[in-house]
Amino acid sequence: MKKTKSKLKKRGILNKNGKLMAVYPGSFDPVTNGHIDVAKRALTVFGEVVIAVIENHSKKTCFTVRERTSMLKKALSQYGIEGVRVDSFEGLLVDYMKNIGAGIIVRGLRAVSDFEYEFQMALMNRKLSPDIETVFFMTDAKYAYLSSSIVKEVAFLGGDITPAVPASAAVKLMKKRSKYPVRLRRAPLLKKGNFKKRRKNDEKFCS
Repeated sequence: MKKTKSKLKKRGILNKNGKLMAVYPGSFDPVTNGHIDVAKRALTVFGEVVIAVIENHSKKTCFTVRERTSMLKKALSQYGIEGVRVDSFEGLLVDYMKNIGAGIIVRGLRAVSDFEYEFQMALMNRKLSPDIETVFFMTDAKYAYLSSSIVKEVAFLGGDITPAVPASAAVKLMKKRSKYPVRLRRAPLLKKGNFKKRRKNDEKFCS
């Protein structure tokens, strides 16, 4: 066992404390109950889990990195999950993982449609850093329909998103939604001009 641990440590899969550290990367814009479920289950497999929020300046997000990390920390506290920490990073994921001494990437899969993209990313990360492994967690069936983009769309249209996201994310989304009149959020798309209004306000909603 000691020899196995020594080999894993040399490969960079074990951190300095001898724990198997996993990183769960994503934009989490916003965090959903599906994200929290994956993080919670990953903790039962790995000694330490880091939720790493991606800071990508070329990609437009609804919330800032600070807001997203704050929502995640509050969500973990809300559900009483210990042993998971929240961090953020820029650049290549594999470089970030080397810097913190992690060797496992955690990703959630909702459907077959997710697999092709995730498979490509896993192979690219392995090409960049052969010592880093990717582990997939199948989503809980009750969260299979959930995604951050769907949650934002429902929130923008005035729907109830409280069953889909932690309280911290629901509050943030409702604050953004309150800035826009109901008549524009629920305007029929087939009416002339309403599609342009909807699109314009949709862009403002996440600005």
